[in-house]
Amino acid sequence: MAHRADTGLYFDAEARVMEKRDRELIPRRLVIAMFSLAIASVMLTAFAVMTERPLVGQPQLAPVIAERSLVIDARGTAVRVTDAASGETVLDLGNGGFISVVNDGLERARLVNRISGNPPVTLTLYENSRLSLLDPTTGWSTEISSFGPGNVGVWMNLLQKQKTGN
Repeated sequence: MAHRADTGLYFDAEARVMEKRDRELIPRRLVIAMFSLAIASVMLTAFAVMTERPLVGQPQLAPVIAERSLVIDARGTAVRVTDAASGETVLDLGNGGFISVVNDGLERARLVNRISGNPPVTLTLYENSRLSLLDPTTGWSTEISSFGPGNVGVWMNLLQKQKTGN
């Protein structure tokens, strides 16, 4: 009876198992499902465009209750928010938390649009309780009210300081 010699890192039996495993890292059914999902998404979008389906995922229009123009200056996590009209410091935090996160998105939009400096943004509260932040220089906006009551409270505080004069 002839003995098989060790042919390398793996014995022949292990090599066959590894070969099968390497060939099936991503199952064929999963790949087919991913491409099917992508094709279905494109077809649904094309159908909506061709039939001129109205946009239903947009926020409802409502009258403006309060509006304030602010300058957000963030250095790392430290944030200083000033009123654009008066120059008064409204908020000065060592850790701006959610304001820093929103500012990251704002800075990215300004980088892409090649906006220099730090122009003011507009914080707007609507009658239907929507709260949004708009950068008029880039057209970038975010719906602050989509991020939960704790985060909305921080931005609402900026509007309330304006109303009471604090």
